[in-house]
Formats: sequence, C-alpha cells, structure tokens
Amino acid sequence: MTDPRAAAWNDLANLPVPTLAELFAADPERVEKLSGRIELGETGVLFDWSKTHLDEGLLAGFEGLAEAADFAAMRDKLFGGEVVNPTEGRAAEHSALRGVGRDDSVEEANALRDRMEALVRAIHDGALGEVKHLIHVGIGGSALGPSLAVDALARDFPLCDVHVVSNIDGQALEEAFKACDPQTTLLAVASKTFTTIETMTNAASALAWMEQNGVSDPSGRVIALTAYPEKAVEWGVDETRILPFAESVGGRYSLWSSIGFPIAMAIGWEEFESFLDGAAKVDEHFRDTDGRDNLCLRAAFADLTYARLRKAETRAVFAYDERLGQFPDYLQQLEMESNGKSVTAEGLPVDGPTAPITWGGVGTDAQHAVFQLLHQGTHLVPVDFIASIAPGDSLDPAHHAILLTNCFAQGAALMAGGNMSADGKDPARQFPGNRPSATILCDDIDAATLGALIAFHEHRTFASAVLMGINPFDQFGVELGKKMAKDIEAGGVVFDPSTTALLEKAELG
Repeated sequence: MTDPRAAAWNDLANLPVPTLAELFAADPERVEKLSGRIELGETGVLFDWSKTHLDEGLLAGFEGLAEAADFAAMRDKLFGGEVVNPTEGRAAEHSALRGVGRDDSVEEANALRDRMEALVRAIHDGALGEVKHLIHVGIGGSALGPSLAVDALARDFPLCDVHVVSNIDGQALEEAFKACDPQTTLLAVASKTFTTIETMTNAASALAWMEQNGVSDPSGRVIALTAYPEKAVEWGVDETRILPFAESVGGRYSLWSSIGFPIAMAIGWEEFESFLDGAAKVDEHFRDTDGRDNLCLRAAFADLTYARLRKAETRAVFAYDERLGQFPDYLQQLEMESNGKSVTAEGLPVDGPTAPITWGGVGTDAQHAVFQLLHQGTHLVPVDFIASIAPGDSLDPAHHAILLTNCFAQGAALMAGGNMSADGKDPARQFPGNRPSATILCDDIDAATLGALIAFHEHRTFASAVLMGINPFDQFGVELGKKMAKDIEAGGVVFDPSTTALLEKAELG
C-alpha cells in the first residue's frame, strides 16, 4: 500500500529553494507572518522563524503533509489518552499531569499531585525534622528534567539545597556528599521500575553514607518516586513516603509527575504549580490550534525542512541565558531518544532521515568555540537561539545588553554573511551567509516560562514524529547496551576480541 505521505514529501522536495535574502526582499511582512507568541498570563514567549527558509510554498506543503499523516487524529489520540506508543501498547499522558488530557487521567494525576503537595509542604514545615539538603538519584529523564529546572529556577534562594546525581561514577555521588550534612539530608530515589541499576546502586551507597555518619534510621530519610510502589516497599521505603506516577508517563516526560519532587522541594509548591501551568498553556495552544498557526507544528515544519529536505544532520541550540545552561542537554534526550528511529510506527524502514543530532551550548561562550564552524564551515546547521528580555542578575545592565546584542547579532550574521577583508578579496575572511536560525525570546525565565519552553519542545518533537510516521515514545535503542552490561556482569558470555581484551585489561573478564 502506498504511503499517503509520499506524494506530499515529493511535492515538498520539488519546491524552489530561494535564499534568505531573497525571501526577505520578496515579502516586507515576513517577520510578522513567521513570528508568533504564546501568552502565559503576565509573561509570554515570542517565536521567530523569519530567518529560516520557511515560505508560503513550504508552509502549504507541510500543511498538506500534516493532513496526509492524519496529524489532527494523532493529536486527538495523544490528548485522549489512547495508544500512541504502539510497540509497547501505551498511551503517553504527560499532558494530563498538567491538567490537559482525558478526564479520568487528569483526575488521577491531580490526586497523585495532591499527595506530593502534602508531603512537600509537610517537609518544608518540619515534619521530618530539619531538612537542608536533598540528594536526588535517578538517570535519564529521572534526572535531566529535575536538574535543568532546579538549576534554572532555584539559583538565588532555594528552599532546599538539591543535588541531582545520575552518573554511576562514584565521583558524582561523592561530590554531593561533600556538600551535604547527612543529619539534615533527604534521599529521593527516582526510578520508574525501581530496578534501574545505576540509580539503585547510587541509592544504596547514599544510605551507607548516612549510616556511616551516624544517621540512626537512613531508610526513614528516603522518598521514593516510582510507577511501581510495591517495588519501593520491598526495597524498604515507608509507604507514606512513596510518590507514585502513572505507567503511561514516559521517563523523558516525567518531570511533571512525582519525578518533579526535587523541583518542588527547591522552589516551593506555588512555583512548581506555576511551572505546570506554563506547560498547560502550551498544551492548550497545541491541542486547539491548527495548521501553520500551531507554533509547535510550525517548529516541526522548520525542523523537517532541514533534516529531511536539506539533509542537515545536526540542529544546534544556544541559550543566551546562564539559567538555561542545561537546556541543550535536556533537548538531546527529548529529541534524539524520541525520534532517533530507523523504522516507522508500522515497523517498516523509514523513507528518509529522522532526528538530527541535537547539540548546543551557552552564549556567549559558544561564540568563542563552535561558531567558527557555523559561520564558515561546510555543514548546514540550523540554529535556535533562546534568550530572555529580563536579566537573571542584578549587576550593571550593560551585562545583559551585551548578552542580547550578541545573540541577535549572531542570527543576523548567519543570515547575511559578508566579507571582512579590506579589499573584499580574501577568501579566508568571507562568510557565505544564507544560514538559518530561529529565535525564541522569553519575557523572563520564571517557572511558568520554563514549563512552557519544555512543553513546546515536547509537542514539537511529537509533531515531527507524526509527520515522519514514526513512534516517538519507545526507546529500545537504550536497552541493548544495558543488556550486554548485565551479560558482562553475569559472566559466561563470549564477546568480540576487542571487548574481551578490554575486559581483561580492566580485570573484569
């Protein structure tokens, strides 16, 4: 049977390819047409795609592709709590955790959130004694989201000093130990199955550290965050200190659930609710807006223009705000684990490139490192710039002015190009230009805005997956290496000569 999307892709591939300069010259209203804003109450976020190669032909073509891919129906399934992860037979109900989804799922999420709120407020009120520190152990989605949010939102006056530890390398855990007083430290163990070897090993070592330092009841200092509460009880966690979340919430989408416990501990419950509310505003926009006016879908149009039509292998994200320093790392998992697939949702080989490699950094540091390649290298790299109008510091306003000036100048320079040699003839000083970028400009980086940014990228990723016909919610590519590590530990398995030699050198064979 012919894929109904094939004709739409063919039409897109045959469109003309004007330069950015030509696109701006042809349409004086281009900035207005390719910009959009999501309001978050007192603040909001502006999205500007005018410096990408999106034009009327591409927008109309991608709207045709969305129709051929039955995008609206897939979106309805997502918010309706239906199966959208066919390989595992699961729904993906992270939006229900923000109050947008199937009624009974939202009701269940609210009940679990009320349970978490009660525990967070009780701890802040001293129910577990003096608590100054929290060591949160998890990995992947159980760590990246909490780490990003705590770093972004709790820099100045955290209600609790939170340390997120994911790496099984003991140095990571020891750094947390150095910063914490065991007598005033809680341990949060975040694992969907409560069996993840890295997390459970780190948790056991943290309990041993408490016991060795005179904590009389280390198990009483543990909060479990899991979809399998019975496993946490078996491990020895008090039932009243287990915060469950639904099986239908995938790991990289789980920071809205009880996995967000360390966020609430660091910034307080009211701010955590603002974080959820900001995400819910994006959920409503994504659910209720069609075609190119849907800003998450429009972002997917831009992404696929470069990944699919122009064969760009990477996408760069640069946060011109120190508070968002971990955002590129967070997006790496979200985008590459979701859409790094080689088969469709039906199990057939994909018909083109899927997820680009997501990478990035912090401005202006990155300008003095990787921007050489962006301006003069041979790779096509679409760039997202993220910035905030309001500064995150109280220093001389010149700091923030220079930061924003550099952010906007980089986008302008990538597009315009030029020649910096005196006579205009030195090829080493020539810049080709016509290099695409988008800008996401926030009024401020507060809890609601961060929630909105993350939800925007979740839906952007889902939209790209639907247009490509793949399942963004499984991640079997993560499992093979885990299995082989267990095989090594168990022994008796023959590996290739290189791996065998390395095991012998490290005295693990």
